[in-house]
Amino acid sequence: MSESSTALHHHQAAAQICCMATTISLSPETPSTPGEPETGAPVVLTPAFSPLYQQIKVLILKSLQAGEWKPGELIPSEMDLAARFRVSQGTVRKAIDELAAENLVSRRQGKGTFVSTHAEQQVQYRFLRLMPDSGDLSSEGPAERQIVDCKRLRAPADIAHPLALRTGDAVLQLRRVLAFQGTPTIIEDVWLPGGPFKGLTADRLAAYRGPMYALFETEFGVHMVRAEEKIRAIAADAASARLLGVPQGEPLLSVERIAYTYNDVPMELRRGLYRTDTHHYKNALS
Repeated sequence: MSESSTALHHHQAAAQICCMATTISLSPETPSTPGEPETGAPVVLTPAFSPLYQQIKVLILKSLQAGEWKPGELIPSEMDLAARFRVSQGTVRKAIDELAAENLVSRRQGKGTFVSTHAEQQVQYRFLRLMPDSGDLSSEGPAERQIVDCKRLRAPADIAHPLALRTGDAVLQLRRVLAFQGTPTIIEDVWLPGGPFKGLTADRLAAYRGPMYALFETEFGVHMVRAEEKIRAIAADAASARLLGVPQGEPLLSVERIAYTYNDVPMELRRGLYRTDTHHYKNALS
C-alpha cells in the first residue's frame, strides 16, 4: 500500500470515529446479521433500526472506500453480493438502486453495475456551476490556471473543523486563479488534509493538465463523490480586486464548498470568489 493510500485510510478512519454515535461494530460471532463469512472481519453496520438494505449499502460503501473495486470497474453481481452478505437479491438491488441514484455506481444494461468515475477528462469542473452570460460554456474552452501559492501548514480551527481534523493537523493550502479567454474569473483557496495528499506540490499541480479531481482520483486514490455549498454576495477587497482585475468593491459571489469521498468523509474545503460581471451561477434542481 502506498504512503498516500495509507494516509487516506488513516484520515477516513479518524473521520469515521467522529461519527461513532451513528454506527455500531459487530464481531463476526454475532448471529443473524449480514456480513462476509469468508473474511472473518468485523462487520460495521448502521443502527439496528436501520432498514436491512441500508446496512448492505454501508457495507458496499466500505468496500468502495477500501478500494476493493476501482472507479470504472465492474462490481459483483446482485446474486454474488447477496451470497456474500447473506441477504436476498432484492435487498442488494435496493441498496444498489440508492448508490446509483447518488451517482456512486452506474448500471449498464446487459453489462452489469460499474463504479462511477469522476476522472473523465471531459468533466472539467466536477461541482462548478458558474456559467458565462453568453450561455455558451463550450466557447470558453479550458480554464487557464495560475497557482498563486501552495504550502503546508497547521490547520486553524475554522479549517480543521469542516475537514473533520483536529486543530493543528497538517493541511495543504492552495490558492489559484482561473481565467477564461484570458480574463481572470475565479479565485480559489483550497485546503486538503495533509495525510491523503502527501506528495502533492505546486509543481505537480502545474504540470497536470486535466481536472484537479481527476488528479486526486488517479494519483492519490481520493474520489470526490458529493459536495455541499454555501453562497454569499460580497464586495471585492483590495487583494481580490487586484487578482481579478476588477474595481475594489465590485460585487462577487463567495462560494464555500466541502467535498466528500465515500461514507461522507470530508476531503476538501474550497472557498471561491467569482466575478459576476461576465458570469452567473446556475444550478439544476430536481
